[in-house]
Amino acid sequence: MSEVDIGMGKAGRRAYSLDEVAIVPSRRTRDPEDVDLAWEIDAFRFELPVIASGMDGVVSPTTAIAFGQLGAVAALNLEGLWTRYEDPTELLVEIAEAPDDEVSERLRAIYREPVKPDLIGQRVKEIRKAGVISCGAVTPHRVEDLTDAIVAAELDLLVIQGTVVSAEHVTKGVDDPLNLKTFVRRLDLPVLVGGCSSYQAALHLMRTGAAGILVGVGAGRSSSTRRVLGTGVAQATAIADARAARMRHLDETGVYVHIIADGGMATGGDIAKAIVCGADAVMLGAPFAAAVDAPGRGHHWGLAAAHPTLPRGSRVAVGTRGTLEQILTGPAPDDRGDLNLMGALRRAMALCGHATLKELQKADLVVTS
Repeated sequence: MSEVDIGMGKAGRRAYSLDEVAIVPSRRTRDPEDVDLAWEIDAFRFELPVIASGMDGVVSPTTAIAFGQLGAVAALNLEGLWTRYEDPTELLVEIAEAPDDEVSERLRAIYREPVKPDLIGQRVKEIRKAGVISCGAVTPHRVEDLTDAIVAAELDLLVIQGTVVSAEHVTKGVDDPLNLKTFVRRLDLPVLVGGCSSYQAALHLMRTGAAGILVGVGAGRSSSTRRVLGTGVAQATAIADARAARMRHLDETGVYVHIIADGGMATGGDIAKAIVCGADAVMLGAPFAAAVDAPGRGHHWGLAAAHPTLPRGSRVAVGTRGTLEQILTGPAPDDRGDLNLMGALRRAMALCGHATLKELQKADLVVTS
């Protein structure tokens, strides 16, 4: 693969963001009503290829139920406010209304409250009682501590999510570092792991036995990882590299691992391009934070924003733009592209003549920049 000279002593690959590519229409078009947006992972089928990101400003037990009823799925942050406090409603208001120069300190203070394992079971029970698939998100360094509570809660789908997740985390002074290759296989539920942004990292995560991997590092609007840590890969290239890793893993094992594009998407067109690059579904946070019924009241923040010594990202104000249902399935009153994301995806597939997400993955792309 060709490289670009950065200077006399260093070269790098040219990478592309989703904004820099476009889908090429095929020779036929299709009625949008004949398009199927459903996807399956393990034993679960979802009518829409969307996972709401495990952010406290986006997912509460109430919104998790709403997403499920709309045909999507939402990951509740099992280390977030809903598992630290019996009722964090007032704290969510406080975070939303805190002055900009005080919000980082307030976030760190609020998140010092420890996670309560009993609340994990209580929240999962609330979601399952509503008849929707329950999904929870944890970070790699806390997943072993919370495993007993997660298993006892009978969670349906687990997301192990960090800025960068590797198959084996190595650290001095720890006798038994987290090894996802053995850990994932011990769990009797499908697991999604990530993020990653390279071919080798994606392949190693697939070899852990995960049902799916999250692809994207520093791509989302809630992340300042590229600025603070200097790491990240443009999303279109990251997804395409993971697609190549999936092909190799499928050849080696016969096992298909799902790719979940995480970050860098704001419109239905972005979602369509992510799927053409190779994604099976997408994980969205910021677009849903703009819902009037989201818990963040027009704001979002990641768990890393409350890090005690190196916060990455802070509260981001996005305003409000409509209900969760309007953002996901419409209707949209204008052409800004941030409402009716699934309607836009459906029409993009119809215009390109593709009836299923698997067919859309075969579409051609052009580089526009």
